[in-house]
Amino acid sequence: MIAAQQSDAASAARHAAIKKAFITSCRDEVEAPKPGNVHVFSEGHGMTVEQFLRSADAAAAPLCAPGAAVGARILGAVEATFARVGLNTNLGIILLCAPLAAAAEFSRTAVAPCDAASDITVTREDALAAALEATLVKLSRDDAQSAFAAIVIASPGGLGAASRHDVRAPAQTTLLDAMREAAPRDAIARQYANGFADVFGLGLRALAAARGKGWGAPWLAVAVYLDFLAEFPDSHIARKYGIEAAEAVRDEAAPLRDAFAVSVDPANFRQNLLAFDRSLKVAGRNPGTSADLTVATLFANRLINLDYARQ
Repeated sequence: MIAAQQSDAASAARHAAIKKAFITSCRDEVEAPKPGNVHVFSEGHGMTVEQFLRSADAAAAPLCAPGAAVGARILGAVEATFARVGLNTNLGIILLCAPLAAAAEFSRTAVAPCDAASDITVTREDALAAALEATLVKLSRDDAQSAFAAIVIASPGGLGAASRHDVRAPAQTTLLDAMREAAPRDAIARQYANGFADVFGLGLRALAAARGKGWGAPWLAVAVYLDFLAEFPDSHIARKYGIEAAEAVRDEAAPLRDAFAVSVDPANFRQNLLAFDRSLKVAGRNPGTSADLTVATLFANRLINLDYARQ
């Protein structure tokens, strides 16, 4: 009886920590001056900071629901967001963070010091990545149907019809296979297809490099965001305005990213960031996917560093 109660208490604490990690990651992202995106220094694109904060609070419970399937997490979080704010503020965030939250439930073996059979150290990052890979492989057609329903509700800008795996039609394959199909044209789908390699690679490296300089919030989020923006054509911009527009923004972001990276005090770079922010917003360019990947990176980092109770 006592052991069962202790196990239940540990599980409840773990899920509360996952939920807090999600909300905090969303808050850190919106508090960072990310050029072209919504943030506390400049709202835009018909959305407010308050809507993003309320969306994070609304989405957290269904997205982090204990034992829930990934598709159910996605649909529940989108429905909760629309019930709270009535518009799409966080579909990309939800699509990225749902499998991370699910994986975190059984990645607590990350506290193990090594693999006894091979004597190879198993890091917390490795453990979460392995749990995530197992989560993605198990995605089902039901997960796809729930995710499709969520995407239809959110109706993201630039969403068109697809010849295969159209979200408005009944799902004919697993969510992983559907994401693999979309991966060449969408960075969020690409994370499903490549095991979140961009998040665990570029994203966490940028975060570690910024932290190594002694930077704190909000500059950690800015560093991650600029690396994604300067490395990949933003999928949200490409979907709405075409790949050439997305590549142009990427090329503009690259020298800004490089200059920011060598800043002695990132706070002194704020006006440069806000000048680029204004130019993007005047042109209607919102690098929403880069912001979504930033939240996923911050969330993954927090999950890696959570203390999981060993059963």
